[in-house]
Amino acid sequence: MSDDSTAEQEPGVTSPPANHSRRPIYKYETTGNYWQDVWEACKRLGEMPCARHSLLTGIASGAGVGVIRAISASPFVASNWAVGTFMAISLGSWTICQRNLQAERRRVARVIEEMPKRFIKTKNTSSDSEQS
Repeated sequence: MSDDSTAEQEPGVTSPPANHSRRPIYKYETTGNYWQDVWEACKRLGEMPCARHSLLTGIASGAGVGVIRAISASPFVASNWAVGTFMAISLGSWTICQRNLQAERRRVARVIEEMPKRFIKTKNTSSDSEQS
């Protein structure tokens, strides 16, 4: 459903013109204060799909690589490796998780779309077997 249908139902709210530019629709309200919005987003980080698992995986990998590099290199080099590993593993893990989540959503949508067809086929096959 689009937001235009709800706007038409509310009194005193006019629908936007046909040539209007589409502004992004956010799930959460923004306050206009950038730092306050960032702080609120950080508080909800655990609710974001795949974010918690990806960050924890990145932190563990970065710490491990940083410790291993600290044995043979200076602390500056080790910290660079740790941060780089954290970024690479976190982004890779998040990307894979998001791709799997999208694939699952597509499978669920396909099953929901095919569900009426399955019921129709079941009714037809059961009525065909009763007639013979």
